[in-house]
Amino acid sequence: MRILIADDSCLVLERLQSLLGEIDQVEIVASVSNGDDALTAIKTLNPDLAILDVSMPGLSGLEVLKTIRNENKAVIFILITFHSAGYIKQLAIQSGTNHFFNKADDLEQIYQIVRRLSIEQKENNNYK
Repeated sequence: MRILIADDSCLVLERLQSLLGEIDQVEIVASVSNGDDALTAIKTLNPDLAILDVSMPGLSGLEVLKTIRNENKAVIFILITFHSAGYIKQLAIQSGTNHFFNKADDLEQIYQIVRRLSIEQKENNNYK
């Protein structure tokens, strides 16, 4: 599974890279710190999964998600934020995110989701 991570916090980027790098069949294809670079990287690298911070310099994670969804890309999205406001989660769901997590509390859940998705992808590829 090819993954792009976009977050303006170096600590979050490093933690996610370390955590997800432990999963078999996972390749971190890019780690970027703003939405503009995330959009460019998604378009050029075609990751299977993009983990986007909701609030970043340049384009927000929501704007990146909407742009890619409008182009009918089959990318799985996980949006993350430190904000706990319910309206942000609702906006993310309406925009087509697959998963939404609070990065202060839910990194272990992100690990579990990515692990499950990578296993499913491997099984699907074995049947083709």
